[in-house]
Formats: sequence, structure tokens, C-alpha cells
Amino acid sequence: MKKAFPAIRPYHTQTIAVSPPHILHVEESGNPDGIPVLFVHGGPGGGTRSSDRCFFDPDKYRIILFDQRGSGQSTPHALLDDNNTDALIADIEIIRHTLGIERWVIFGGSWGSTLGLVYAQTYPELVLGLVLRGIFLCRDEDITWFYQSGVKHIFPDYWKDYVQVIPEAERGDLLGAFYRRLTGDNELERMAAAKAWSILEGRCATLHPDEDFVAHFANPHLATAMARIEAHYFINKAFLQPNQIINNAHKLKDIPATIVHGRYDMVCPVNQAFALSDAWPEARLEIIPDAGHSSSEPGTLDALIRATERLAHHLSSQE
Repeated sequence: MKKAFPAIRPYHTQTIAVSPPHILHVEESGNPDGIPVLFVHGGPGGGTRSSDRCFFDPDKYRIILFDQRGSGQSTPHALLDDNNTDALIADIEIIRHTLGIERWVIFGGSWGSTLGLVYAQTYPELVLGLVLRGIFLCRDEDITWFYQSGVKHIFPDYWKDYVQVIPEAERGDLLGAFYRRLTGDNELERMAAAKAWSILEGRCATLHPDEDFVAHFANPHLATAMARIEAHYFINKAFLQPNQIINNAHKLKDIPATIVHGRYDMVCPVNQAFALSDAWPEARLEIIPDAGHSSSEPGTLDALIRATERLAHHLSSQE
């Protein structure tokens, strides 16, 4: 079974100003002359981690990580103004132009798969290949599953902790109730809501309990950005048209692609990967039988590493 590549440090880090006041944190690692690959993180609001560099052979890939608006080391932290899907797509293009890249590979999981798919459907001619994990189509049913009426049946104990910050009278619309608190002026309410929101995702993301993973999601800096930005996107239907990704799947047919999805993904249930595969049969679909949502689970990690190695071989053979 494939393991992550050894930890490496960036050879270049910079900030890129996009529409004011947003400034993006961008880093490059690996081989400056390698195949350009953009890592698109989840959330939205999740930010990148050093381990995100380790899905790629550093001898073969020029690895680009960036923190989306309001996320990670990008500033202003957790800002919702001018933070929407079209703006993020425009940011990716600004990064590509700034780095002098003609075409590149897109690698993304969860919300990163959403954004990667929308980018590829907008600019298919710029995408050398796609590696996608934990497909999130951002349909109403997908958002409702996790934040209102689905996952509570699988994790009633975790759900109890999640809803305790919301008065019972408001629980008929949990997304709206959380959004009001996450965007309100009461700092104590805002932080309590952010932690409850983020911890639920951390708890449900792995097949087996992982306290270190949950602790990462409980970090106040991450929880604030992810909860605020996710609630902002989801209450606005991710700034997408209904079923937009499936309806535009035909635009992806010529792009080499692998879809990796855990059978027991409780954050983004596997039916989303099958729906995408039905609309995009040219993509390779791999269902991991013993995995949930996280990219760090052994079977999922193995499949992702194999996908990046396979794509590197394919692209090198075309030169």
C-alpha cells in the first residue's frame, strides 16, 4: 500500500493580492520544472496543511498550495465580504497567471472537489488532469444531509453536542440558526457555534475515531474560518445553479481524471461520486471499501498517491 511522500518544505512562498482587501497565501514545493499541480483545499474555509504537499512525487511535480479567501494564512481571516465561488475561480486564474503556468493538474477533496470541478468546467482547456476525493456536489440534499436531517441518524451522540448551542425552537433550520450566530456580534456565541460546527465535521470525517484529527478541527483559528465561511457558502447554495456540476459534466470528458471516494463517507455520502460518475463515465471511479471522508485514511491515501503517479506517467509519455 502506498504511503505519503516524505515531508518537504516550500522553495517559494508569496502573497498575491486579489480583489481588495483579500490577500492569498501561496506556496510552491517539489520540482520547479515539474508538472504543475494545484492543491485545492476543502471547507470552504479549511486552509492547507504541510501534509497536503505529500500526495505528489516531489521529483515529478511542481506542487502549488494556496489558502482560499479568508482561510488559513490568507487575509483578512474569515472575511465573508466578496467571498463566493466565482471569486475563488477568478483567484485560481490569477494564481496561474502570476506563476506563469500554461496548464496544470487540479487535485481537490470535499469542497476542493467542488471548486476543482467548477474550475475545470469553466476552463477545461487549462486542465491537464483531475484527481478528486470525497465528491461534494453542493446540492440542497447534500447540504441538508450533514447539517439538518441525515448524519444525525448515524452519530446521534455527536449530533447532540452539535445542536446544544442552538435553542430547540430554532432547530428546524439549523443552517440558518448557525449562520446568524456565526455572523453575529456576540463573540461568545460566535465561538461556541464555530467550535460545535467544526468539531462535528472532524468527528464524522474518519471511519475510525481519530482524536488528533478532531483536535485539529477544534482549533479556534480553523474553526472560526471554516464554520463562518461554510455557513456563508451553504446558506447561499454554494453560489451555484441547481445541479450545476452534473449538468456541466460533459465539459470534462476529455480530461484524464480519477475520482476517489470512501464507501463510508458520512460527510459527503458516496451517492455523490456515483452521480458524478454516471454523468462523466470517462473518469476512473475508485470506491475505497474501508474509508470515510478523510484523505489521510490508508486506503484513500493509497488510491490518491497511485492516481498522481499514474497521471504523472501519462502526462510524461505525451511529451
